Amino acid sequence: MKKLHFSIVIKAPKKKVWTEMLAKEGYEAWASEFAAGSTYVGSWDKGAKIKFVSPEGDGMTSVIAENKPFEYISIKHLGYIKDGVEDTESPEIKAWAPAYENYAISENNGVSEVKVDIEISPEWEEYMQQTWPKALTKLKSICE
Repeated sequence: MKKLHFSIVIKAPKKKVWTEMLAKEGYEAWASEFAAGSTYVGSWDKGAKIKFVSPEGDGMTSVIAENKPFEYISIKHLGYIKDGVEDTESPEIKAWAPAYENYAISENNGVSEVKVDIEISPEWEEYMQQTWPKALTKLKSICE
């Protein structure tokens, strides 16, 4: 697994950043940089199942490993969803799952920093290196 790190400074309080990042409308806006029409189904509560899906229904099946409101959230990706079917058991999935996507938010004088750490298969590195900065810039524009 490859580990990548991204961060951005946003001129907004961390509660606003957190809310915009995870609320359905805000999430769909910044996640559209990964795939137009992306959304989630489920809950951000610790232990809850959550699916990250495209308009076609393909995506990732995951659970929320940790949720410390306004500070930290950890997503444990368990597998893919293809044609509406979840795969958490195939050799392809077992080669990388679980993989974590972690967000930490800190604030200083009304300015927040969002740090993102992700674990990915090496074949996704170039795409993620190109797309994450765009997604975080979009989140920044939503919050400021």
